[in-house]
Amino acid sequence: MKRQTKILMASIFGILSTLFGGCKKAEPKQAEYKPADIYVGLRNQALKLTAEQLQFSPTAENPKVLAVLMETGYPEAVATLVSIADGAASLYFSNGGGIIGAGENGAPKVASKELVRTAEQFVKDCKLTAEFPLPKKSFTRFFLVTIDGVFTTEVLEDDLGNNRHKLSPLFYKAQDLITIIRLTEDQKRKGGNK
Repeated sequence: MKRQTKILMASIFGILSTLFGGCKKAEPKQAEYKPADIYVGLRNQALKLTAEQLQFSPTAENPKVLAVLMETGYPEAVATLVSIADGAASLYFSNGGGIIGAGENGAPKVASKELVRTAEQFVKDCKLTAEFPLPKKSFTRFFLVTIDGVFTTEVLEDDLGNNRHKLSPLFYKAQDLITIIRLTEDQKRKGGNK
């Protein structure tokens, strides 16, 4: 199982890169990411979501989480998954490209809502923040946008992927959503139904 997880994690950037038509390679000595303007705008929009904008009504299953951002720092760029309580889902790279509106399709919408519901149990494991840094390379950062503010934590991707961290279940739910988005996009490209 661990070998499968490592293979999945090792190939995820390649899969996403294929979906987005490739990414520019970072300079070998580049210390930081240089995010594209469109990425910054979309990311800020998700991080600043409010209950009013979503017309969010708390439920027993989902009393406070509005959105989940899972960001992983790869050598070439940051891959950001955005999942919103209403089922909206997007996936994009810091250096441009992505899939916006994946949650308009049935399976991604269901998986996106499930990811947000799952995030409820992990708010307590994150810290309230007013700063939104990109993750370091080889790390995954979660931002949980709630009615009480934004909560965050950053963990080595390898620890999450090998079930060595308490947020591993959230990481796996997010990976499930990425897989569903990828399969849905592949089907659309091949002329299949949404």
